[in-house]
Order: sequence, then C-alpha cells, then structure tokens
Amino acid sequence: MQPGNENWHSAVQAPLEVANAEAVAWDVETDFLIVGFGGAGATAAVEAREQGLDVVAIDQAEGGGATLASGGVFYAGGGTAVQRQCGEQDSPENMQAYLELETQGVVSDATLERFCRGSAADLDWLMRQGVKFGGPVWKSKTSYPNVKYFLYHPDNSLLPAAAAVAKPAARGHRGVARKGNSAVDLGGAIYSPLKRSALQAGTILECKTEARQLIVDRSGAVIGVRALQLPARTAAYAEHSKRLARGHRLTQLYPFFLPGARAVHAMANKHFAKALAIENAERQWRTYRARRGVCLCAGGFIFNRPMVTAHCPSFRAGVPLGTMGDDGSGIRLGQSAGGAVDRMDQATAWRFINPPAAWAKGLIVDGRGRRFVNECAYGATIGDAMVTEAGGKAWLILSSELVRESWRQIAPGKVLPFQQQLAALNLLFAKRKANSVVALCRKFGFDEAVLSDTLAKAARAARGEIEDPFGKPREDRCELRPPFHVIDVSLDAKLLPCTVLTVGGLVVNEATGQVRGEDGQEISGLYAAGRTAVGIPSHLYVSGLSIADCVFSGRRAARHAAGADQTS
Repeated sequence: MQPGNENWHSAVQAPLEVANAEAVAWDVETDFLIVGFGGAGATAAVEAREQGLDVVAIDQAEGGGATLASGGVFYAGGGTAVQRQCGEQDSPENMQAYLELETQGVVSDATLERFCRGSAADLDWLMRQGVKFGGPVWKSKTSYPNVKYFLYHPDNSLLPAAAAVAKPAARGHRGVARKGNSAVDLGGAIYSPLKRSALQAGTILECKTEARQLIVDRSGAVIGVRALQLPARTAAYAEHSKRLARGHRLTQLYPFFLPGARAVHAMANKHFAKALAIENAERQWRTYRARRGVCLCAGGFIFNRPMVTAHCPSFRAGVPLGTMGDDGSGIRLGQSAGGAVDRMDQATAWRFINPPAAWAKGLIVDGRGRRFVNECAYGATIGDAMVTEAGGKAWLILSSELVRESWRQIAPGKVLPFQQQLAALNLLFAKRKANSVVALCRKFGFDEAVLSDTLAKAARAARGEIEDPFGKPREDRCELRPPFHVIDVSLDAKLLPCTVLTVGGLVVNEATGQVRGEDGQEISGLYAAGRTAVGIPSHLYVSGLSIADCVFSGRRAARHAAGADQTS
C-alpha cells in the first residue's frame, strides 16, 4: 500500500527522491534520527549514544507516548535481580517455554531465545539508566496489583495449562513510583529516567515535530526525513501546549462512560481543535539528514480510527489505549518506502474481570449462552477470545453468593480505586437479575438448550465429576444456581470499558531491526522498533511485554546502526 490508496488514511507522503545527500539543504544533520520518542525511541537514543552515534529525536507531541501513559510494567524474567531478591525462581529456558505459549511463532525461535536470554540484562540496563525496580511480590492472579507491590504475575503463567509447561514465575516488574493509590500514568517510572539519560548523554530532542515524508536517494536508501515543526520557544508553541493540556485534563478527569461525559468531552474537543488550528497556521518544514539510519518508533495506529476500520474492524468498538500519536504514521512512513507489514488485522482487547476475583468464578458466555474461554485467564486472552470466538459480545453470569463475595473483595483498601469504582458501578447499575434459566434466556436472547448445557457442564466440573473444558483451576470453579446475575462484558460495554491497542506493523529483520521490503530485502537506512514493528507482543499480549519489546527492539536497531555485534 502506498500514499493515494483509498485506505491510506494518513498525512504521510510518498518519499522525496534526490540524487544524493548533497542535493538537499539540510536543516539538521546527525548519525541516527529517531522518529517518535516514547519507550522504544528513548531506548534507541540511549543505546545509540552509548555506541558513539550522534542522535536527534523528533516527536509529534512532547515525548513519552504510550509508555509514559501506561501502568509502568516491564516484562522480564530468566532470573532477574529483582526475581532473585523476591525468591522467584526462573531461568531463560523456563521463560521461553512459557512465552512460546503466548507468542505462537510470531517471531522466530532464535529471536524469542535472544529476548529471554537477554531479559535480565535489559532490566539491569534500565536500572543503570536510573529506573527503579523492586519487590515485594504479589503472588495471586490479578489484572494489576495493589500499588504497594512491584512484582507480580501479569500473564497466564499461574493457570494449570501453563504451569504444566513452565514453572510459574512473577515477571511483571513495575517501575517503583508512588502516586497514592493511583495506577494511572505510572509509566513515567520507566520513561522519565530513560529520557533523562538520553538527554544527558547528548541526544537532541525536537518536540511538536511531525514526520511527513522520508527522503531517499536514487538507490532507494533512506537518508533523511521531512517534518512539520511548531517552532519551540514561541507564543504559538506555548498556546498549543496549553490547549492540549486542558483538553487531556478534561478527558482524564471525566471518563467517557460517566453520565454527562459527552458534554465534557465536547469541551475538550474544542481545545484540541484550537491546537490543530495553531498547527495548521504556524508549523514549518524542516529537513533532517540521517547518516547511519532513520529509526521509526512512532507507536501503533489505534487512534487512527479510519485505519482501524480498514485493517482491524472487529476491534473498533473497544476503547483506544495509548495516545493520540498512535496514528499509524510510523507504519505508513515505512510502507511509503516499500516496507512490508504484517498482522495489521490484529489488535489486543483487554477484558479484565479480576478484581474482584469472584467474577472469575462466574461464567462468560456468548450471545447463544455458550462458554468460550477460561474466565481466570489474563484479560487480553479473554478479550482475544471474545472478539474472535464471540464476535465481541459477551456476558458474565454470577450467582448471588458470588455477587456478595464481589462486594467483600472490593471493600475500601482491598483493591485500587479504579478497580473498586468499575466493579461497583457495574454491580449497581449494569447488573441484571433473572430467577430462572428461562427468564435469563428471555431477557438476553440466549438459546435455552445451549445455556442449560453450559451451566450443567460447569456444575459437573465444580463438583469434580469432569475436568473443566477450558482448564479452569479447581478452586475457581463454581456451580451457579438461580437467581442469576448478569453483567455485559462485551467489547462495547458502556460501564466496563474494554481497552484495545494494535499489535501489527512493519516487518523487520529480527536480528538487526531493519525494515524489510515486500521482496524480503532490507531497506537501507531504515529501522523500526516498538509497536511500529511486528515484535514479541504481536500475537497475544501480556502486561509489560510491549515496553520490554520496546527496549529489546530499540537497543537492537541502535546497535546495528552503530555497527555493533548483535549477538552480545
């Protein structure tokens, strides 16, 4: 796909072809140019500077990306210093055995082995940049632990099917940061030290600079970028920042699912519109030369709604997870130079139902009343099954006892505020009650025979007469008796947001990070890292795996651009 295609949906232009680098009047010249300064971009900058390259990074916003906006989880194992400190036994081989279950060949065995073998070293590298990790460890299944805990299981490793393959080990390393009981925007625990390290090492960062066009020579090698920049230290720059800050503050303080949110978000959109008007009036073109390569680290495309509709429409009803910079521009830049893409139809939908843990003892069914997933699985596993197996529609069935247990589990102080609020909101306002299977089917349109069979099999599994068809742990099985309580947990559930991010992107040489063309050959001078590229999390997601892949792929690209040994 190239610019001009009806499904391009991007401001990225076809490459500017020049005879050679000397034919351009460059505004900036450097060795390594990074497009997008989030987790992958900051990592690539630090590594490139350590390898002796001059580095310039440009960012459409002011840096941070989805990494800064995240919960600050770094997936690491194989026997990290923090795992050893907390008594967690792990090895690279054990970590790889588990991740093979989740990645399903999305990267080669050699790449996955390299990722796992270097995982502990990558964590040490982050700590050398100033990132703080530590314990204690939260040992139970949860979507996100109490904020006093900094190591946990962010995956399916505790489920019996996974534990039979690999010994469970806590691999979710949260950056040590405290914002009271908030679990929002804790990604700064990882991103901020990386940014500080990159700038202190001499990286030049230019913000509010949007890459629109690659510059290539006659051989097709990428030698630079044209970008639109809002000049720094101007009144327009300050006003632009103010408008964006006000808009984001409104959307964060008043989530879209609360009553009256439409009016509040309309106010936010007015601020965003004024920021856009400033861009249209004040931005200027700049050209950047990259002697050793351009590295695309601009995230995915979940906030480009037309692109989502064109490439992964089955996920569109979910709530976009990331930042407005996840507009697909990095992927489109790579494609404009002939770069191949893969898994563009894939995204990850996070249907978390634990906490409260009692919800995981219930049953999730599709529109016919058919069960299709292990309710104790990690949220992205549930979300993926919900989209692929149930068309994005699903309902959680609980008993009265499980409802009472849920209230006890979300009592003040037992879970995080956002977890308590979402669970309470659904228990109070979204839950519907039915006194019989017949009434339940009449109210929700389930097939009575299908639902009766679902309930009967679950009851037999709870009594130990049969194994659970989906591998649910014995302690989490429950025989549901009427009255039944049902909560809509669909992709588009109004009171229980299901967040979604894209995982497809540019195809890269997994040893070097160079973007591959449609012919399978590397495009000279072009790299991609993080969610702009296909990587470790591009099949099934687990918490922290994207940031871990940002570090892995960002360092890989920088080392190759500098000519360093890729096997070290």
